[in-house]
Amino acid sequence: MYPRFVERRVREALEDTRVVLVCGPRQSGKTTLAQQIAGDAIPFITLDDATAFRAASTDPVGFVRGIDRAVIDEVQRAPDLILTIKATVDADPRPGRFLLTGSADLMTLPRVADSLAGRMGIVRLLPLAQAELRGAAPNFLDKAFAGKHPTFRTPIVGDSLVETVLAGGYPEALTRSGWRRRRDWHLDYIEAIVQRDVRDIARIEQLSSMPRLLRALAEHSGQLVNYSGFGAPLGMNHVTTRKYVGVLENLFLVHTLPPWYTNTLKRVTKSPKLHFLDAGLLASLKALTPERLRTDRTPFGPVLETFVLGELLKLASWADDRYAFSHFRDKQRNEVDIVIEDGLGRIVGVEVKASATVSEGDFAGLRRLAAATGDSFALGLVLYDHEHAVPFGERMAAAPLSTLWS
Repeated sequence: MYPRFVERRVREALEDTRVVLVCGPRQSGKTTLAQQIAGDAIPFITLDDATAFRAASTDPVGFVRGIDRAVIDEVQRAPDLILTIKATVDADPRPGRFLLTGSADLMTLPRVADSLAGRMGIVRLLPLAQAELRGAAPNFLDKAFAGKHPTFRTPIVGDSLVETVLAGGYPEALTRSGWRRRRDWHLDYIEAIVQRDVRDIARIEQLSSMPRLLRALAEHSGQLVNYSGFGAPLGMNHVTTRKYVGVLENLFLVHTLPPWYTNTLKRVTKSPKLHFLDAGLLASLKALTPERLRTDRTPFGPVLETFVLGELLKLASWADDRYAFSHFRDKQRNEVDIVIEDGLGRIVGVEVKASATVSEGDFAGLRRLAAATGDSFALGLVLYDHEHAVPFGERMAAAPLSTLWS
């Protein structure tokens, strides 16, 4: 069993918060983590069990009555249960009464967000990070925001990097031997999500279109959001496409990265970028294999960018500070793939390169961002497929991608 670095945050929240929600995609390890925390001391109830689901859905008051403390797994399946939990913890506000897990972003449901405001701590658990797979928590974010070039041990480059990225981070998929078995797992996973979880959180008239939409989104991963462009080949208008993408985002399959901008920069792009949250899932949807990428590396760039974003989001999920993520692009097409801002307003820019060479031109967007943010700019990094770190002037450097987990 791999260490999950968010466990510390969950345990801390249970010490002073009435309800704690661990949310993230299915099969990311939420149930395993919750069971580990609960042990034998706290009852564990999963709403994937048909009997428990019926009870929680039809009689939530009776379901909760008499429960002192409990873990309730996959709580998004019975959202009305949240209101009953609110009443229960209002009557008895001891901390740590309920540990919930959810495979959907419950805070997008207004009645849930309103009912548990101030009563619930939220911890996100994404698929395994490379640092968790290697068992050592990295210091990438701390060093970057201190303006220090991140360190690294043994870099992973070339074919080894491709295989690492294409494997993704879902624990169950990683137990499969070889990319074909992992691809089959990813595609079966998507089918299961569409057939079950989508129905739990939204009314979808064209459910059969969801797998095709996911494949269309995979071809646009790393690009600016264009709902008309996504949906038109499937016969969907932009309103329907926006709704369906929102559902997929609530299920932690895709992620829209908002634009970074400031009033001092007038001519910037204000459209979000679309990403998947797991590079392995994206690679399977795009039918990418290590063999294919050995002959044509072109499709690897967007998948690598998704991989880096996912790793950074995972690092942030267990960090003590709160981080905001965005992207930057101006009208002259100067861009930064990922902009990270900490609670003090400091900025770190990350550009992702799939090649083994970096030039001064690769820093154009980072230098534009640095000029716009002034003293708030801590560091600009180009992460690339190489084993050496190279300085590129004040607060700028190229670094191996493995600095993310070293």
